[in-house]
Amino acid sequence: MSQHFRRLLLTAGAAVLLLLGLAGPSAAHGFSSTVYLHATGADGGRLRTALKLEYDLLVVSAADSGRDDALFQAGTDAFDADDTAAEAAALNAHRDTAVGYVTGRLGVTVGGEACTAEPSGGFRMGRAEGVPYALLDLDWTCPERHGADQEIRSGLFPDSEEYVTGTKTIVTYTVDGHSGSAALDSAHPSFSVERPWTARFVEFFRLGAEHLLTGTDHILFLIALIAGSRRPREVVLAATAFTVAHSVTFLLAALGLVDVPARIVEPVIALSIAVVAGWHLWRLRRPRAEVTADSRGAGGPLSLDRAGWARLGAVFCFGLVHGLGFAGALGIDAAWSWTLLWSLLVFNVGIEAVQLGLIALTFPLLALLRRRSPRAAAWVTGLAAGGVAVMGCVWFVQRVLGG
Repeated sequence: MSQHFRRLLLTAGAAVLLLLGLAGPSAAHGFSSTVYLHATGADGGRLRTALKLEYDLLVVSAADSGRDDALFQAGTDAFDADDTAAEAAALNAHRDTAVGYVTGRLGVTVGGEACTAEPSGGFRMGRAEGVPYALLDLDWTCPERHGADQEIRSGLFPDSEEYVTGTKTIVTYTVDGHSGSAALDSAHPSFSVERPWTARFVEFFRLGAEHLLTGTDHILFLIALIAGSRRPREVVLAATAFTVAHSVTFLLAALGLVDVPARIVEPVIALSIAVVAGWHLWRLRRPRAEVTADSRGAGGPLSLDRAGWARLGAVFCFGLVHGLGFAGALGIDAAWSWTLLWSLLVFNVGIEAVQLGLIALTFPLLALLRRRSPRAAAWVTGLAAGGVAVMGCVWFVQRVLGG
């Protein structure tokens, strides 16, 4: 391989790492928000929606929309003081503004005709994803059109308000004998309770794929796994261990059986990135003859040296933590059901499809480079692992400090 080509490879690797570095810690999951909605109702024109909305986002959005400076001041003061009672009091003192914001961006129709909403009681407080959430029940009076299609539409916290991007509304519902779940965003803002099950699963598959693609920390973890795997068996075993581990904790957490605060999960995810990337850097420092012998390997498809098995165990343990991070994208708090379980599984399949696609695209190219020029491959993977390790350490410190 020519010296010029090697320089091109190193330059390309440096450019990729620079772009990842410029993404910054906020790009790990982005400044996004999730709204949770549970709808219940029966044929006859009545529907109730139980909403969970991120508190500080609701305060600033509603205050800005309603030109209510008093709500902004009272709400932000209560948030800064971490005073739950004061947070609820601020919203209830300005209920017309806050409810008006919600009902102006959330709608229910029956047979194409709009329903009218009234709050059932005042605002209450809860927590989700480690931050305060406002709870609000809305009763909808709808035209009594028996058998007519019911549709729910959400445009809460749109990108145009410039406070967050990519808001998702996770819906669970039991309406007119139909039950299920849905994932709404700006590209797919509405759904019908009578839609086929295939449409619901397509939504959750897309949501899972998008979550991995937009989660820079999960992408960097995957890059570290690929860079540190010299043989197909290594990347296959590592990907399998990661998949099994995060699938277990993802389902347990999403179903509410395991609850670990985000302030613990997010720093550990960042640490996992640094550790897995650092592992490859450590292997590169081993004597060349030892590395060559290890890369050739021997035995069956499960043959790994002691360091390989230790790495696999670390990947599995970190995969358990990443599963909690994936579950944070949904945070569904609803009664267990087969419909909900299948939706969660399809979300996980979306994650795995992107993960396998990235491995299939990148690992063969890396294997070819190792075959053509081991030295160049060591530089490229070392540069990638070094950049990933640095980003993981930076994120770890920032998340521990609350940045």
